[in-house]
Amino acid sequence: MATGKANKVKFGLKNVHYAPLTVGEGGEITFGTPVPIPGAVSLSMDAQGDQSTFYADDMAYYVTSANDGYKGTLEIALIPDSYRKDVLGETEDETDKVLVENVSAEPKPHALLFEFAGDQKAVRHVLYNCSATRPGVSGSTTNNTKEPSTESLTLTASPLTDGRIKARTTPETPDEKYNNWYKTVWQPGAGVGG
Repeated sequence: MATGKANKVKFGLKNVHYAPLTVGEGGEITFGTPVPIPGAVSLSMDAQGDQSTFYADDMAYYVTSANDGYKGTLEIALIPDSYRKDVLGETEDETDKVLVENVSAEPKPHALLFEFAGDQKAVRHVLYNCSATRPGVSGSTTNNTKEPSTESLTLTASPLTDGRIKARTTPETPDEKYNNWYKTVWQPGAGVGG
């Protein structure tokens, strides 16, 4: 339900999903059904783009900023096999059910959906055009306590051809759109659920 009240604080990352992005022959963009990525630990995305200042009349006469999207890290408990196949391009051997990473595999673009809890209502986000680098491999021995290891993905969120980079819900977002956020990737002017 739309609360009409803005959050004063945010905390807690959850409901991380990815949705494969496809660009058609005519340039039309479609998204697959969002797939959950359980075990979200943290997400840190820094804004990308330079600021340019034009000086005239002995002052900063005109200042402009480029919006090149975001770049950062998603830390999760364990990268799901579906993400490894759908996004990172790993293939599964049909007979032995082993995932194989190949040097010629190209990561595929995807949308990233997630939410941050707030004191009033969680704010849901979508980064439309993400690319990921393959994660490193690490682990350590178990000692007197079992501390889980995490895995991290380096993500870049670039603008779509129409300029869109990111969208998020507000306190006034209709319940229908808010509740269907993880069923389809929201796009401006889309019908029910989208």
